[in-house]
Amino acid sequence: MSDANTYTPPAVWTWNQANGGTFASINRPISGATHEQALPMGRHPLQLYSLGTPNGVKVTILLEELLALSHSGAEYDAWLIRIHQGEQFGSGFVEANPNSKIPALVDHSGAAPQRVFESGAILMYLAEKFGAFMPAEPSARTACLSWLFWQMGSAPFLGGGFGHFYAYAPVKIEYAIDRYAMEVKRQLDVLDKHLAHHSYLAGEDYSIADMATWPWYGALVKGVLYNAGEFLQVHEYTYVRRWADLIAQRPAVQRGRMVNRTFGEPASQLHERHEASDFETQTQDKLQAAQP
Repeated sequence: MSDANTYTPPAVWTWNQANGGTFASINRPISGATHEQALPMGRHPLQLYSLGTPNGVKVTILLEELLALSHSGAEYDAWLIRIHQGEQFGSGFVEANPNSKIPALVDHSGAAPQRVFESGAILMYLAEKFGAFMPAEPSARTACLSWLFWQMGSAPFLGGGFGHFYAYAPVKIEYAIDRYAMEVKRQLDVLDKHLAHHSYLAGEDYSIADMATWPWYGALVKGVLYNAGEFLQVHEYTYVRRWADLIAQRPAVQRGRMVNRTFGEPASQLHERHEASDFETQTQDKLQAAQP
């Protein structure tokens, strides 16, 4: 690996498989399946293939919120996709999402299975399918979608930019960390100034815009994302923290955050979710206690 201060890009880039830090084993410059692996199928029409990262949590929060409103058609099976083991490159997952990123949803409620990929698209699909958490009135709907797409466009600077260079890159590059830290703090300032005058992102009503943004920026201002709270001085963003705490109190959010989660306290991890009762019986602490 060249020193960050002396590296000169070659005329033609070539893939150095040993260079890539934490995710070197799964990052590659080509798409498609690496192996045959069919996706599992549960009994519910909605089949989710995901992991409890911020992008995955967006969808499980919405599904749990829909069930809390008694939308029985929102019952779902959530299957764990272990991205560090390359399961997103199995043939079945690639068929569901040719981009090989979690989450992916397959809806079997219609005449033919409908695949939906990209977290924002899944949120919109489900909100429209069940008529919930996305306003129908044009002005409010526009505000909701504006903030939803703000999150989709902004979070890559937080995750793939700041998060990668601050927490995962094999070397610490001052320029890269400073560049993305500056952008993340600008984004937090955008949110803070907006939330100073609104309870939620789209106004006074909770929506998919909040569900999309909370797993990223809510976790960030609570100091649990990349352990970067002190570095970014997140305590400065008073209104983002208020909003984050308000959403964290919702029981459906608490359940959604547990689904497909593979880290943290065992009681907070529900690797797969197939029934509402799984939250009481299938968390990792319960499964570990039942082992001989």
